Formats: sequence, structure tokens, C-alpha cells
Amino acid sequence: MGAFVRIPADVVHLADARRATERSVRLLSFQVATTTVTADDFAAGRFLAAGAIGGAPASGVSWCEAVSWCNRASEHDGLEPAYVLAGETVHWNPASDGYRLPTEAEWVLASKGGVDGPRYGALCDIGWTAADGVLAPQPVAQKRANAYGVFDVLGNVWEWCWDRLDPARYGDYRVFKGGGWADPEWSCRVGVRRGNAPDAVVDDVGFRVVRGVVAAESGVDGGQGWSESADRARASLSGPLPVGWTPLP
Repeated sequence: MGAFVRIPADVVHLADARRATERSVRLLSFQVATTTVTADDFAAGRFLAAGAIGGAPASGVSWCEAVSWCNRASEHDGLEPAYVLAGETVHWNPASDGYRLPTEAEWVLASKGGVDGPRYGALCDIGWTAADGVLAPQPVAQKRANAYGVFDVLGNVWEWCWDRLDPARYGDYRVFKGGGWADPEWSCRVGVRRGNAPDAVVDDVGFRVVRGVVAAESGVDGGQGWSESADRARASLSGPLPVGWTPLP
């Protein structure tokens, strides 16, 4: 199993720029991997060594591939897989103790390192970005971690989250956060969010995993700031659709 640290329970504030709304999310404590999944881990379908650092992060990984990797790695380590895969449909079981993608709220809390603001330190010290002039993702954990001991949350590779980007406008598109090695400074901030289709392969997108039971039993409608019913409500629009919008069916 890879190296994990525990993130304490806390409240996270999230903004939805398109809808001009803000909400506060109270999170239970959970564990987060100190680094993104490496290319070697991804190829093996499991964590290769506890606490290993220095490998290149997996990149060009789709959301669907990340979810499948989480289940394979969970099974290898004797954990209950977090996801039920049924064709192209993925259901999260919040009562599972297996590896999973963080919700956006969990990612934000883990990335901030207990510090308010867009970053936990000077970007040149904590993340690989366009300012470094690199042409590919760099080995993990070579720059300074945040106060929780989490490396590379800003820069290097964007990281998939569980949440949908905007179910009213983009259907099942999923969020990724953090910025990549080719991104400018303004893009590498905690509050920036982008997304793409679950099967899209983007060369500077990878993933980090979390663990944590956040429901007493299976069948619960989400957790840690996300729920299926809330997404369905956000996707429900009255009147004619704007051009190009494809709400979640």
C-alpha cells in the first residue's frame, strides 16, 4: 500500500462560478495518498511499495481507467472495492474502505494543508508549472509538501476527482483539479476546476486516491460533499436549453 496521511474532519467552502452560488461542506476525516499514483503503480494495477517516491506520475489516464485501477488495487490489498461497475455506469459505495478518487471537497481540504488562500506556499517551491520550463511530468515528491505531508497537489499533473463538473451543461463530465506542468501560475490554484468526459485521455491528467468509510451502510446517496440526487437536481433545467448544453440524462 502506498503512503497515506489522515486529513482531520473540517468544513470546506466551495463556489460554483456559473451558478454564482457558494456552499459549505462538513467533511469526515479521511486518508489521502501523499503522492499521485505513479506510472509504475498504474501499470502494475497496485501500489508497488509503501512510501516510495521519485517515480513519474501516471498521466494520460482517463477517469474510467482511474476508477478501474482503484478497484484492482483495493482487491490486491484486501479492501472492499469502492466502485460497482455496470457497463458504462459507475456507482460509488460510501461504506467501502477501498481506494477511490477524492470528492472535490476532499481534494480541496487535502490540498490546502490547513492554509487559507489559493496555495499553501510559493508556487516555485511546491509545484511544477510552465515557469519551470519542463516538457513532461516530473518525478513525484521532489518539491515541498504541504503541512499535511501531501506532495504535488498543484502543478505536475491535474488530478481527477469523483464529482461531475456541471451536470446541467456537460452531462457526465468529471472534475479535475490542481494544474499541470505546462500550465501558467493563474491556473495552478486550489479554486481552479476543469473537467472532461470520463473516457477522455488528456496527457497532463493523472490521479491521487483517498480512503475512508463515510457512510454506515451501502446504498447511501453519496457523501463528503457530493450526492447523486444533488447532481440530478442541478441538471434539471426548465425551458429551452442553451446551444451546446447536454444535461445529465
